[in-house]
Parts: sequence; structure tokens; C-alpha cells
Amino acid sequence: MSDQLAFDWPTGVALGPDDFFVSEANAQAFAMLAAPETWPEHKIAVIGPKGCGKSHLARVFQTQSDALLIAAADIASGFQTDATTVVIEDMELLPNTAEEAVFHLHNNLRGVGGTLLMTSDQAPSRWPIALPDLASRMQATAVVQIADPDDALLSALIMKLFADRQINPQPALVQYLATRIERSFAAAAEIVARLDAAALAQGRKINKTLAAELLDNAS
Repeated sequence: MSDQLAFDWPTGVALGPDDFFVSEANAQAFAMLAAPETWPEHKIAVIGPKGCGKSHLARVFQTQSDALLIAAADIASGFQTDATTVVIEDMELLPNTAEEAVFHLHNNLRGVGGTLLMTSDQAPSRWPIALPDLASRMQATAVVQIADPDDALLSALIMKLFADRQINPQPALVQYLATRIERSFAAAAEIVARLDAAALAQGRKINKTLAAELLDNAS
């Protein structure tokens, strides 16, 4: 969940399996990653908005399957690996110079019965891949979508975002925020970051009064 957000994160973000909250919004993705043997052609793309938990799920999968995890933006033109389970994050950021390497990786994994998990905030058909052979293979990848958060997930996300900053909010504050912010992962991250920054700058406690001031100013 952490580094998919478009905000600066503090250290200590919890990414263990027990830290992932399953709700209707992400239950299908969670279940699919727990059963890679069911993936068509042993590959899948997890798609969802920034901050939805793609990186968290990828790291849970990495731990459980001993996978190689690499950011698409970090793949070089001569990239090779003997790993048979590979996770590539943020495929929309794959450099054009790395497309041939990923094409060969894809074919090698398919040849040995390996597993490929990819994440992105865009569907494979929208990835800016110029190499036709790679583009066609990516577009044929099975996709599992993480939806915008439901009420339960939004509240859990707010709690986790506070906990990652070593803040223990009152349940009433979490409920207050969940009913007043936009129902999105980015909005949850933004309000928690703003509350933390305002409390530090003003020497105040994080509570409903401070939250109301910030939300009123935003509106």
C-alpha cells in the first residue's frame, strides 16, 4: 500500500500479510494472489488507483512465493534473471529500452512454467509499449481490479496510515474522517498527512477539532 501513494511516506510502513485489510474492494485480488496456480498462462496484472494496496499485495506475494520483485522503471536493456517467479511493479513506467528484455523474460517464464505478476494503475492496453510482440502479450494478460475503497476499507486504511506514522487516533476521529473525505485512497493519504503536518507545526493534538478545521479550509 505504501509506495503506490503519490505522497511522501515516513519510515516504518507496515507491509506484512497481517497488515493487509481485506474488504469487498480488494477481496478478488487478494484471493487471486493467494492461488497463482489458477492464473491463465501463469501471469496476472493487478490494476488499481494509486494507494490501493498493489505494492502491499505484491510484497505479500513476494514473501509467500520467494519471488524476484523489481520496479519496471529500474529494468535495464540487458536485464536477465534465473528466477521463475517474478513481480514487476508499475508497468506503465517500463522504459522503451527495457521492452525487449521483458519480452524475453515473459517468454522464458512461459517456457519453464514460471509465474509473472505485474501491477499498474492502468490496464495493459494502455501501457505505452512500442514493441508489438510484447504489447500483444501484455494485452492478453488476465486482469484483476482493485476498486475504490468501501466504508470498511476506507476506515481501515485511515487507521493504517495513522499507525504507519506512529499515531494512535481515537475511533471517533477515524469515523469522522471516513464520512467526510472523498472515498479514495489518495484522499485518505492526503488528510492523514495534512493532520500530521498541522499537528506538528501548531503543537496540537490530532483530533476532530483539527480535522474539522482542515476540512473546512479545503472546502
